[in-house]
Amino acid sequence: MSAPGYGQAFAIWRAGAGQDWTDYTCHAFVEGLGDGSLPQASYLHYLRQDYVFLIHFARAWALAAAKAETYDEMAAASATVHALVHVEMPLHVLTCAAHGIERSVLEATPEAAGNLAYTRYVLEAGYSGDLLDLLAALAPCVLGYGEIGLRLQHTDGPYAPWCATYGGADYQTLCHDVGALLDGALERRLGAGWHSLPRAQSLQSRFTTATRLEIGFWEMAQHPDRT
Repeated sequence: MSAPGYGQAFAIWRAGAGQDWTDYTCHAFVEGLGDGSLPQASYLHYLRQDYVFLIHFARAWALAAAKAETYDEMAAASATVHALVHVEMPLHVLTCAAHGIERSVLEATPEAAGNLAYTRYVLEAGYSGDLLDLLAALAPCVLGYGEIGLRLQHTDGPYAPWCATYGGADYQTLCHDVGALLDGALERRLGAGWHSLPRAQSLQSRFTTATRLEIGFWEMAQHPDRT
């Protein structure tokens, strides 16, 4: 599948991640969502862990807003926080409630090792680096889910609502906005030719590492007995 039109930086980093990007966006867990073969126990385990993940992810995007240098950067980061807190997390609450998992149980979910590794990596990128380091670590999740959603949005089966959410207009708009944020932040700080600078290698490494941690997250979600 060709890269969605989420901007220059995403296209460069996605290509740079190579097979890791394919292994992430076409993971067996993802394919199970698309064809409906994913066991419900794995899906509910994923939702519980992803709820915990989104708490930390929202904090990371709030940190991005704090590191912003322009109104547009701050607006894009804060809009992402809003989407996480007011759209994605409530969806998890409602879906889990429909399967008998109360919100108090959801919020008390112990954090799996794969979840811990990923969220702390992203937060560390923000605490120790600048906005570019943080955005490179954040991008695989936001834009990868957008790419997956585009591919699976018309699927039928028990996970069609999940696929439709990430393939839908609202989430796709968010992806385009985040892609524009990436391109603007890079050009503002490094110039139009940023991709030919030495710094580009470290940012690619951030993106690729986060992509590998996404693969680990799917592995953790697919096999709850191994958590």
